[in-house]
Amino acid sequence: MEVRKMLPLLLAAAALAGAAAGSYHGVSMPGSPSNISRNDAALQQVVLTAAADFNKRSNDAFLFKPSAISTAQRQVVKGIRYIVDFQISRTVCPKRDPIQDLSKCDLQPQGLLHQTFRCHLDLWLIPWKHRHETLELLCKP
Repeated sequence: MEVRKMLPLLLAAAALAGAAAGSYHGVSMPGSPSNISRNDAALQQVVLTAAADFNKRSNDAFLFKPSAISTAQRQVVKGIRYIVDFQISRTVCPKRDPIQDLSKCDLQPQGLLHQTFRCHLDLWLIPWKHRHETLELLCKP
């Protein structure tokens, strides 16, 4: 199944399993952003979706894939909002090849073709409508 089609279902399950509220001086504040684990399965799917969006917009000859997640927050508000700072790096996989699984693409070794971008993502997911909206995806070298 395509990642975009699976994303709402995976994220809805993750939200139901662990939609944590934020805190203010140790007091839980419903509706405020809360930090989530960089290993969170739903977060991993969100970042992969952002990398796919980046690859569609990019004129680069190679695909990029997530290489690190710096910070990640989730906010439950008329859906689920993800606020993520992460890195994407150029892989050895040419864009012209139909690659379905970025995990099979190795990163470019240090050298002329090596490139990494720092990205900020703000994504709003509405699982019950099977919809997601990228509010911001900004990547800088």
